[in-house]
Amino acid sequence: MSPAEFMRDYWQKKPLLVRGAIPAFSQNPELISPISSKELYELAGYDLVESRLVKRNPWTMEQGPHTVRSIPKINQKDWTLLIQGMESWHPAAAQVLSWFRFIPDYRLDDLMISIAGPGGGVGPHLDSYDVFLIQMEGRRTWKIQSNPKKGFIEDLPLKILEQFNPSDEWTLNPGDLLYLPPQIAHDGIALDPGTQTWSVGFRSLSWRELLQETLWRLADQLEDDLSLGQILTDPHQSATDRPSKIPSHLTQSLKNRFNELPWHGKNLEELLEFALGEILSEPKPQVVFSPPIDLLSEKEFRSACVLQGLHVNPQTRLNISGDYLFCNGAILTFIDNKSEAYEYWLLFAHQRGFLPKQCRRFLAYPSMFEHIYEGYTNGWFELGEYN
Repeated sequence: MSPAEFMRDYWQKKPLLVRGAIPAFSQNPELISPISSKELYELAGYDLVESRLVKRNPWTMEQGPHTVRSIPKINQKDWTLLIQGMESWHPAAAQVLSWFRFIPDYRLDDLMISIAGPGGGVGPHLDSYDVFLIQMEGRRTWKIQSNPKKGFIEDLPLKILEQFNPSDEWTLNPGDLLYLPPQIAHDGIALDPGTQTWSVGFRSLSWRELLQETLWRLADQLEDDLSLGQILTDPHQSATDRPSKIPSHLTQSLKNRFNELPWHGKNLEELLEFALGEILSEPKPQVVFSPPIDLLSEKEFRSACVLQGLHVNPQTRLNISGDYLFCNGAILTFIDNKSEAYEYWLLFAHQRGFLPKQCRRFLAYPSMFEHIYEGYTNGWFELGEYN
């Protein structure tokens, strides 16, 4: 199935089970996950890693960081360790996330790995976002239900559905994949010790969130309008015997002011493109970027790019909106489609980096080098080819 067929027939429409989505597993039955349980246990102990430990019978949930001793052994029953943002911590996770770039980047959220003992799971639940569930080690049984009732069991640390009547059930083996659109109830139960499921999740902004964020940014545009700093005056106000009533002429004056604002036509379109670029390139709140420990000078950086190549940090959000390239909530540069560097900026954004031989070309454009070096010093871009 091509990406075009998937988007047309399944995306946000209906579930899809893909057997052998990763052919290497069927070609080599001994193949295991590229990230070991030991590595996952260690990552769960880091302060900057978002993790949760879920146990059932009874249901409990503990936020990380976790010590290795606090996490059950892989052969123990009824537990699951969930680790978010794995693309930032392991190149294999970043590589898997890149498989789904036939969907616009602004939609991509992160890759979460769950490792569990037999019987482990988080109970029947709903997600407001699309998710691809990839089985990487062990087996997991999935049960799903469309159009479930949305009542949840009270007094639990998790939102577990009170009523769950599955209509379909599948057992996924390593290499299998299950796509679920939003609001499909599902429950996954691990069958083997150390079962690993990799979940590629997508952002789900509500129109309320998007409009509120956009209006805040549009309001910022008013700071430069000096005429709006004038004091409201009413020299023609007559005496009134109804002082509690707001005069109708004030309402009309406010309406007139709104109509005079530059929020219409082409100007509004440009303002919205700018607002969307800032909003949709914002990284997740818990993401922290750090400059390189051994920060290279501009001259050293030039030489290193040609030898090693350059890639975008997996947690960096890079989006093009209108004529601008936005990076992590800020405008990185104006993309002049009449300039020679235009195609290189598009290439950099779409493939999220440059190969060594491509670096030679962008170094020829001083303004392009300046912005990429700025991204490097902020920890947004990193030396080395994208794995």
